[in-house]
Amino acid sequence: MSTIALSVTTLRPLGDRVLLKTLKAEEKTSGGILLPGTAQEKPQTGEIVGVGPGKANDDGTRQALEVQVGDKVLYAKYSGTEVKLGTEEYVLLAEKDILAVLA
Repeated sequence: MSTIALSVTTLRPLGDRVLLKTLKAEEKTSGGILLPGTAQEKPQTGEIVGVGPGKANDDGTRQALEVQVGDKVLYAKYSGTEVKLGTEEYVLLAEKDILAVLA
């Protein structure tokens, strides 16, 4: 049986889904207190590293996504599927779960 090495270049989102690399969670509070891993909040920001072709309309055409590779976004807290490729963590989620594009 052959094995497939998964990486960002071999993982292509389908439909209106996007693959984003999560940004690191805060390890320290604003007052300077270090937080253990269990007390850190799940990050809600990430950088898009892959996008699908868009949602298929009823007439067979594709509706382009509003986001593109390289955008930094804010997404819903408990949305998407977490994927670990190598040592990096990614989230695969639908475009509707993206709340805002960060400037």
